[in-house]
Amino acid sequence: MKVMRKIIEIDEDLCDGCGQCALSCAEGSLEIVDGKAKVISENLCDGLGACIGECPQGALRIVEREADAFDEEAVEEHLKTMEQKAHTAAHTAPQGCPSAAVRSFPGADPCAEANRPTALQSEKRSELTHWPIQIKLVPPTAPFLKGAHLLVAADCVPVAFPSLHQEFLKGRAVMIGCPKFDDVQDYIDKFSEIFKAAGIQSVTTVVMEVPCCSGLPMIVKKGMEKSGKNIPMEKVVVSVRGEILRHEKAA
Repeated sequence: MKVMRKIIEIDEDLCDGCGQCALSCAEGSLEIVDGKAKVISENLCDGLGACIGECPQGALRIVEREADAFDEEAVEEHLKTMEQKAHTAAHTAPQGCPSAAVRSFPGADPCAEANRPTALQSEKRSELTHWPIQIKLVPPTAPFLKGAHLLVAADCVPVAFPSLHQEFLKGRAVMIGCPKFDDVQDYIDKFSEIFKAAGIQSVTTVVMEVPCCSGLPMIVKKGMEKSGKNIPMEKVVVSVRGEILRHEKAA
């Protein structure tokens, strides 16, 4: 039934798809679709505007227009469905994908390194100790996560920041993903499962300075809150020219 009421309106020209509004929507009425925030169903939006203050671009506002009436029962069913989908995604690795096979690599052998030719010793070595690394492919029960110091990086970071292996990856398990184009709720639930099961000791998030990256630390934080864990967390912001702009301790 259509009624005159308040509802969220999104300016797509201003929206950069960072996903912060979707994280703050308790009803789950906002999603990132094709890189832009969308109200997926009018009856799920209560029109109170809790998401507005989370938008760094000012792309959201409250308008009064004819819209489907807000439906609390529909919201409850929608949230249950979201939770069930996220739970399934968190426990089901993609089938038939070689990249989903969990592997751990031994660290560099100092003796073998000393015996390498001098010219080769100067080459930088990979500090990666496991596979897979994509957030959506890493199972919460992966052995390399047990008691790990976790590095969560936006997937543009390794291209822009040349010293990622030496400055951040060494001694850490790593997971990478894109907060703009990947499924935010799946990520939140994946991290929640990891924090519950793995005994993570610390989390370092490394993101680019661009607005769409800002959602990744929030996703990790939401996952931590959902898990009921309190783990030391640091945020590092890198410029598009590969310079570290700042370190921030998470509250």
